[in-house]
Amino acid sequence: MKYLSYRNLHNKNELFVENVAISEIAKQVGTPFYCYSRLTLFENYQNFVEAFEKNKITDYKICYAIKANYNLHLVKILAGLGAGIDAVSAGEIHRAIKAGVNPKKIVFAGVGKTREDLTFALQNGVEEFSVESVEEMFLLNEVATNLHKIAKFSLRVNPDVDAKTHHKISTGRKGDKFGVDIDFVEEIYTLASKLPALEIFGISMHIGSQITSLEPFKLAFAKLRQICKNLNSLGFKIKNLDFGGGVGINYQNDKTINFYEYIELIKETIQDLNVKITIAPGRAIVGNTGLLITKTIYLKETPRKNFVIIDGAINDLMRPGLYGSYHEVLPIEKKIGPKATFDFAGPVCETTDILAVNREIVIPNVNDLFAFCSAGAYGSSMSNEYNCRPLVPEVLVDDNKFEIIRRRPTFDDMLHLEIL
Repeated sequence: MKYLSYRNLHNKNELFVENVAISEIAKQVGTPFYCYSRLTLFENYQNFVEAFEKNKITDYKICYAIKANYNLHLVKILAGLGAGIDAVSAGEIHRAIKAGVNPKKIVFAGVGKTREDLTFALQNGVEEFSVESVEEMFLLNEVATNLHKIAKFSLRVNPDVDAKTHHKISTGRKGDKFGVDIDFVEEIYTLASKLPALEIFGISMHIGSQITSLEPFKLAFAKLRQICKNLNSLGFKIKNLDFGGGVGINYQNDKTINFYEYIELIKETIQDLNVKITIAPGRAIVGNTGLLITKTIYLKETPRKNFVIIDGAINDLMRPGLYGSYHEVLPIEKKIGPKATFDFAGPVCETTDILAVNREIVIPNVNDLFAFCSAGAYGSSMSNEYNCRPLVPEVLVDDNKFEIIRRRPTFDDMLHLEIL
């Protein structure tokens, strides 16, 4: 996070987000909690806008991939900046609209849309659909016909490109469940052209997440360009190319992609195609805006490992347990003293409830606070109530003040959908 710094507070070296001390938030909110920087969110979005402007591209749409973090307050901020939404469920569409997003700026993606999902989307003004299979194409046409609507049809093409990222977040290889095999594209567009409730609108592609090199994009975008040219030559007027998302962030000295060069590559791809552009970044917008703040409960020694037992757990931040993902851990108060190597473990009854491994830190005390960095994407949105642990609150810092943008539920709140 750009606006994260240590400063002197009450003769202690304390971690601040923008101009607010995290320890002061913790006193009022309790731990664990998610903390976001409004200024970082704003600048991350504007970096994409500026990359388009510097490349002299005007006909584009930035559709925030809401699955990364769907907090209503954050989505409302992005909507105010002009963002559209890349949604993969009816629930995400509902949230986006509640946050003030124009439904005409929502693209409905996702590999398993049901009849109910498609009906909800069309009834609520969504026009653009990224279709994942021939079966879905026919279902979309049927639903749109029954509702007397026209759906803008884009086929998600699987280009068989390895994004060279973690295998569990790669989506563009032949064996992945996403998209339609590149060899059948022309046949499918021929079928689509005969369906009365579909308007052939574009082509979409998304090859994976946390990509830190332009090379996979170059391979995939070249294939996207060729598909577009082939379809145009057959008389199918392609109006839009959806390049998906996938731009990675820095978790652990990761090389990151220059936004200008990324958009420049898109510009080269469309140079003579006369198409609109859609991109769908999620992590790149919200990932480094967020921290998970936790508190030390115990220190625990075993013959092989030292553990810091914290009140944050795998149900709050699933990425390390799911993917072995790395999050930098920072003490809220920077101290001088003897160091040791620890794993950070949560209280959930799962061996995989380890949020950080082999971190050399100044030996902490009980109640010391720690920040897990770059937790804004796929942190709160993947959290759950496993072990009957309440979802953690979310806080937004804006310069020298903060507000709670999701409160901590009570135990009774957690029961409100259940029937005795």
